Amino acid sequence: MESPTLETHELDQPIGLRTLAPGRLVMVIVATMLGMLLSALDQTVVGTAMPRIVADLNGLQHYAWVFTAYMLTSTATVPLYGRLSDVYGRKPFFAIGLSLFLVGSFLSGHSHTMAQLIIFRGIQGLGAGAMMPVMQSIIGDVFPPAERGKWQGLMMAVFGLATIVGPTLGGWITDNWGWQWVFYVNLPVGLLAIIVGLLAIPAQARRQQHAIDYGGAAMLLAAAVPMLLAFSWAGTEYAWKSAQIIGLFAFSAVMWVVFFVAEGRAAEPIISPSLFRENIFTVSVIASFVISAGMFGAIMYLPLFVQGVIGTTATNSGAVMTPMMLGFMASSIIGGLLLSRTGRYRIISLVGFVIAIFGMYLNARMTVNATNAIVIRNMIITGLGLGVQMSLFTIVVQNAFPFKRLGEVTASLQFFRSVGGTIGVAVLGTLMTNHFNSALQANLPATLVGAAGDKLALLENPQILLAPQATAQIQQAFAQFGPQGMALFKQLMEAIRQSLATSITGLFMVGIVFLIAGFVVTVFIREIPLRRSHHTPEAAVEAETPAAAPSQAE
Repeated sequence: MESPTLETHELDQPIGLRTLAPGRLVMVIVATMLGMLLSALDQTVVGTAMPRIVADLNGLQHYAWVFTAYMLTSTATVPLYGRLSDVYGRKPFFAIGLSLFLVGSFLSGHSHTMAQLIIFRGIQGLGAGAMMPVMQSIIGDVFPPAERGKWQGLMMAVFGLATIVGPTLGGWITDNWGWQWVFYVNLPVGLLAIIVGLLAIPAQARRQQHAIDYGGAAMLLAAAVPMLLAFSWAGTEYAWKSAQIIGLFAFSAVMWVVFFVAEGRAAEPIISPSLFRENIFTVSVIASFVISAGMFGAIMYLPLFVQGVIGTTATNSGAVMTPMMLGFMASSIIGGLLLSRTGRYRIISLVGFVIAIFGMYLNARMTVNATNAIVIRNMIITGLGLGVQMSLFTIVVQNAFPFKRLGEVTASLQFFRSVGGTIGVAVLGTLMTNHFNSALQANLPATLVGAAGDKLALLENPQILLAPQATAQIQQAFAQFGPQGMALFKQLMEAIRQSLATSITGLFMVGIVFLIAGFVVTVFIREIPLRRSHHTPEAAVEAETPAAAPSQAE
């Protein structure tokens, strides 16, 4: 009979390498990697299928909500899942999160209207909110901090691989099976992950009763959701200075104050303000936030540059982003190995920032004369700088706090990272659109402006240029001008190329500012040795009562 220690573990105690048989340990890793693969694949696969979905469901005006609903529910619930997994164990929330995700996937495939799809994507997001923090916490349960780097790096490599494969897979599924199957394909992978997880992940039992701060969870939702909505809608649905956006920001600000005041008094808060008393947590949150805001907010426009400026025909964004993701994968694996071997996370992170800043600088120098080879080189360098950062700060934060707070600190870091990405995409998107419109007016010859008239309104959103039918529509509009129409069209396309080039490369300059801020902040991170066991030495960091770093790892 199997030892009881393999089946039930106290929540305040780690599972640990020595309590799991090698075969079972492999199953735990496989379950978490399947969950990571599912989460990463879903976003890229669905993105490729969206044009067909919009055409079938006749809902172009609600296009953004398909992503917004998922983002809102997944981001806002991350801290709650982290806290619940600390109290009740990882296993049930691994299964609950995946189950909700699969239910949402099944219902999304059965959607007959855009309203239904938006609601069902929200259900998917409710499950996705558990997947990333719980899976990272499971790795933390099994491996001590000094061993986590290589495994977290491998998980991030799986994320990068999914980003490469997902768009191509999504296009193939949509063309051959129908867009519904981009959701149904989640079912077998998710069911396999649930089965393997339930069999492999040991159950954990409570030693004492805990009080879940449901009031704090409600206040967190009341603070986060309006803020995320405001950043998602600003510049698209409503103007930044509109009453709707200002009202959402004002309400969110008030609720954030109320939330942190209440959490400071709660016995077991969802996100404890005391976490920010620890230098390692605060620096990691700021660094992760600016990486997501600056880097992700800028690189998402690389496909637009490649197709709109260089003129490369890319069947999907995966072909465009592959070089960067390859650099991402290599960096995450190598960085994780170096972190596990040396434990010197400050210098590893700073080197990553330097490489990422250099990659962003090269991107910012691109012009309309850039070639595919130049873009590939720049994207590989950018990916090398980005990959090492993604798992590093998670491990650093986990190492700085007692094991019983593993889920809380992991989820809190993931929450602020997701918020940073949302804000970055919204703000940089607005900057790009505004710069593009002003640059286009400056680059267009006066005769062309007069000839085009109100047809220029077709170009208010430069991302429509990724659709061949949009370019054909513009060309058709110029056909009415007779023999000179094609010449005017060519002048327009050249003006668009120049305007796109300057507006997109300007975003990389903004990204550089974000990354420099992250570099400066990381210089001040307190470096303590990575523990080689799960036990927290007496001198280790406690968020409530910061202490001196231990002289050596345990």
